[in-house]
Amino acid sequence: MPDSVVTRFAPSPTGFLHIGGARTALFNWLYARRFGGRMLLRIEDTDRERSTDAAIAAILDGLSWLGLDWDGDVVHQFARAARHREVAEQLLASGGAYRCYATAQELAEMREAARREGRPARYDGRWRDRDPSEAPAGLKPAIRLRAPQEGETVVEDAVQGRVVWQNKDLDDLVLLRSDGTPTYMLAVVVDDHDMGVTQIIRGDDHLTNAARQSQIYRALGWSIPAMAHVPLIHGPDGAKLSKRHGALGVDAYREMGYLPAALRNYLVRLGWSHGDQEIFSDKEMIAAFDLGSIGRSPARFDFAKLENLNGHYMRAADDAALVDALDRLMPALGPSRGLGAALDPELRRMLLASMPGLKERAKTLVELLDSAYYLYGPAPLVLDAKAESLLDAAARGRLAEVRADLAALADWTPQSLEAAVRGYAERAGIKLGQIAQPLRAAVTGRGTSPGLFDVMGILGRETCLRRMDERLLSAARSPVNAA
Repeated sequence: MPDSVVTRFAPSPTGFLHIGGARTALFNWLYARRFGGRMLLRIEDTDRERSTDAAIAAILDGLSWLGLDWDGDVVHQFARAARHREVAEQLLASGGAYRCYATAQELAEMREAARREGRPARYDGRWRDRDPSEAPAGLKPAIRLRAPQEGETVVEDAVQGRVVWQNKDLDDLVLLRSDGTPTYMLAVVVDDHDMGVTQIIRGDDHLTNAARQSQIYRALGWSIPAMAHVPLIHGPDGAKLSKRHGALGVDAYREMGYLPAALRNYLVRLGWSHGDQEIFSDKEMIAAFDLGSIGRSPARFDFAKLENLNGHYMRAADDAALVDALDRLMPALGPSRGLGAALDPELRRMLLASMPGLKERAKTLVELLDSAYYLYGPAPLVLDAKAESLLDAAARGRLAEVRADLAALADWTPQSLEAAVRGYAERAGIKLGQIAQPLRAAVTGRGTSPGLFDVMGILGRETCLRRMDERLLSAARSPVNAA
């Protein structure tokens, strides 16, 4: 273990921060925090056609929402192109690289010959030992690594174990293209070296890159960072993760109503284990995280597990914090529900008062907002199927009778409301549920809700009586009653 641990998260800004990238960032963050080190952030934006400012902003926003901070300034790989070229020239001067004048047509012919012969396409080294004076006039060369042709390249990986490649199977990769732009392989090595990275943690789709990058490190005489290549995330069916499984951006999970703490906890258990423990605080995660407990098999993404875990975090969350989290989601959720892009003060007050009951039943913030429909639904409330079934003719008759008792109450409190409804049930010779259930349906529009009398206390006298009247009036106007 080096004296100072430095990890890095290095996304390409060609789209959103997807769930696999978020897990990679989390693992790097945890490892750095575990050993008192630093996690750096590098935006690998050398693909100028696909990299966008919007994608960079989405990545930074996604990391911030997830609660993963980085140390120091964000490094942009493209801005370091001059340094990458300098290192390529250094390798050229030392004999560790050479100029290649192979034309695009020649390279295409090499690939076609490999395809016909059923072997991997590799550069054949035709300019490895030729004198540049033989080059066609006016042709700008690429610069290629003079890779070892015999022996082995070995990576001692903290997750994959000892991984060996035969050097005869690895060709001389391009370091600088003929237009002078550095390749990804060179840029990553130079940046990791210059940034002082000591531990690389990334997906195992980069494992072959590890061999090629190791060769560049050795050619430069630089020490190679320790490496850990983590298996990718698959869907519940074992297939490669796709959008139907959950391969979405972190922003989509935010809009689906997941809490950052729950998503962090879920992601850390995707491929890493610590005994049978499932629920971790950040402090516990940091103290326990190690690379040796990452499995070699792909983790399987399971929305049901994520929802259950999120439900746990919601029940444990501070009520005011949940209201604030809802407020931040209102630009995305509010308009489709007839609400604005922010909670108005009255709805905020009612949500806060209702939160102890609401959060016990919801697994996401979206579910929570929908289950609070009775707080903000426009008049008359739209009844769900169960509420509709509860308001038959007999129930409406009892509703009309109990309304008089409720309207006469001096104090509109949960205690006085419950006493009045119980008193009515006793006089009418019915069970409490025979009046409480229709009453719930009338004032909330739903067959289930948090405690009825708490809900009525929060809604207030005027709203509850008006909703009861709306139900009675709509029944009186129905075709059956009109007949």
